[in-house]
Amino acid sequence: MKVIDRIYLEKTEKETLSPLAALSSSSRGRMHKEEPHPYRTEFQRDRERIIHSRAFRRLEYKTQVFINHEGDHYRTRLTHTIEVSQISRSIARALRLNEDLAEGIALAHDLGHTPFGHAGERELDQLLREHGGFEHNRQSLRVVDVLEKNYPGFDGINLTFETREGIIKHSSTYDHPQFHDFYPEQQPALEAQIIDMADEIAYNNHDLDDGISSGLIDTSEVTGLKIWCIARERFGGKMPSDTKLMVRGIIRNIINLLVSDLLENTQQAAAALNVKSHDDVRKAGEKIVRFSDEVAGANSELKNFLRTRLYQHYRVARMTMKAQKVIRDLFTIYTQHPDTLPDDYQDRIGRDGIFRTATDYIAGMTDRFALEEHNKLTDPMIRV
Repeated sequence: MKVIDRIYLEKTEKETLSPLAALSSSSRGRMHKEEPHPYRTEFQRDRERIIHSRAFRRLEYKTQVFINHEGDHYRTRLTHTIEVSQISRSIARALRLNEDLAEGIALAHDLGHTPFGHAGERELDQLLREHGGFEHNRQSLRVVDVLEKNYPGFDGINLTFETREGIIKHSSTYDHPQFHDFYPEQQPALEAQIIDMADEIAYNNHDLDDGISSGLIDTSEVTGLKIWCIARERFGGKMPSDTKLMVRGIIRNIINLLVSDLLENTQQAAAALNVKSHDDVRKAGEKIVRFSDEVAGANSELKNFLRTRLYQHYRVARMTMKAQKVIRDLFTIYTQHPDTLPDDYQDRIGRDGIFRTATDYIAGMTDRFALEEHNKLTDPMIRV
């Protein structure tokens, strides 16, 4: 039996992938030089290092919209990340791009997220406004470059430039990263551009699903949205009378619409911009992965609908208020009383300062751990 080795895999990439794809054999390398693996490409190694990281495992108990203990069926950061990874792989495969790179970036894109979702991120950013602020893409890069401790010779997990670039250049409605060390004049690889859109497709539709499941959104409201009308016209037939099956059909058709529209319009954009190679992708004056104007408009309507009907719902607002108080209290206690931090974090204060050290500790927490730590530090009756 012949083993498929790295040389064979790299050769297969060159022969089968689009000229626009990023090739693992052409990677710009790692910060710390390592010998190539005998039967895995560089991007495959990145993906597997991310999966085996502690930060990845903690995503299981970090919030998407609903705090972890609100219910077992709501999305968490981990399930969201897996969904983004699946959508990204599907798009990359259809466009003949590098699935391994796309999957690695997708799996890492939320590693730096705080507990309690964007509510936690906004609160930390406010608390750090005079100390550099907080942005979860920068924190994700810090996780893989510094905070993970898996190797004796260096901090972090030593990912390739392309995966790290995809993490820091990830951008969406909520994300405005800084990436001065990653060729800011260049566009990221198409595999990284895919993640921006796959992330949006996943969280819009699955927040919609969770919103309906929670009872905060009524199904009748969704059927009037333009994006559902377009999806039903193109892909949907008669919806079943069973409400749960109908909701799943709505979500499935909307995702199908968005992915199909993205594939078609990305091809058209590449042709219109005369993009014929991976270098052309990087030199393009704008991102290539995109929706049509019609579908982009309908998707914006969906985002606005979720903002007003779900994210600003009074029950979500209450969860947000409690989450922000937990983050604020923990930050205040740790920065004013550094001796309450674990020993290994106290050791970092001289290098990173108390504000960044406390931030690293809080950002790495799960919802559950943050709530437990808050109780230990604020309730005299709880054993520390």
